[in-house]
Amino acid sequence: MELNLTGRRALVTGSSSGLGEAIARLLAQEGADVVVHGRDEARTRAVADKIGAKAVAIGDLATDDGAAKVAEEAGEVDVLVNNAGAYAHRGWADATPEDWAWTYEVNVVSAVRMIRLLVPGMRERGWGRVIQIGGGLSGQPTATLPQYNATLAARHNLAVSLARELKDTGVTSNVVAPGAILVDAVQRYLTDLAPERGWGENWETIELNAAQDFVPNDIGRFGRPEEIAGAVAYLSSPYGDYVSGATLRVDGGTIRSVI
Repeated sequence: MELNLTGRRALVTGSSSGLGEAIARLLAQEGADVVVHGRDEARTRAVADKIGAKAVAIGDLATDDGAAKVAEEAGEVDVLVNNAGAYAHRGWADATPEDWAWTYEVNVVSAVRMIRLLVPGMRERGWGRVIQIGGGLSGQPTATLPQYNATLAARHNLAVSLARELKDTGVTSNVVAPGAILVDAVQRYLTDLAPERGWGENWETIELNAAQDFVPNDIGRFGRPEEIAGAVAYLSSPYGDYVSGATLRVDGGTIRSVI
C-alpha cells in the first residue's frame, strides 16, 4: 500500500535505537523526509545513515534549551512522533518523589515541549500528525514501575486533550500503545534469564515461555518494532485523516478490553 508520505517531514524523538529507529526507518521507506533524533550524536547519525535519512536533531528534550535546539534543527515538521522516554527500575518502596518527578519530566513534559514548539506550524499549514507512543500500562498498571505507569497514563490523556484543542485544524492527535516489544535489549535480557526460569535453550522456545510468564496475550509472542512502526505509519498517512483522539493498541491482545 502506498501511504502517500512523500513530501511530509517527520520527526521521531528517541529514534537513535530500538522502537524509534524502526518507526523512523518505515516512515523513510514510505517516502517521508525523516529527522532522526537522539542525545548521542554519533549514534544518531549512524542510524540516519543506515535508514537513508538526510537530517538529524541532537538534544535532550528534558530541558527547554535542548528541546528548542531539536525543534530548530528539525525545521517545519508535519508528523511529530513523541517516542522518547525512559524510566528507572523502581517499585513503590524505592521510587522516591525525585524519581517520580524525573520520570514525568522525561516522559511527559518533553513531549509537551515538542508539541508547543512544532504544532503551531502544523496549524498554520492546515495539516499535521501528533502521535504519542503510550502503552497498555496506562490503563492496566502493575504494582511495579508505578512512576512509569503514571506517565503513560498522562501521555494518553494529553493526546485526547490535544485532539479536542486541534478540532477543525487538519491536525490530528493519537496514541499508539505497544505491548511488550522485542528490541535487542529485551531479547538479551530474556535469553540471560532463560536458564533460571526454565524457559528452554533455543530462542523460539524461550520467547514462547517468556511471553506466557510476562505478557500473556492472544498471539503468544512478543511484538516486533516493525509492527508498531506500521501503526504509526498508518496514522501518519492520509488514511488516518478521520482518526483523532484515538488509541491504537498493538499488543497481541495483552489488554483485555471491549473499548
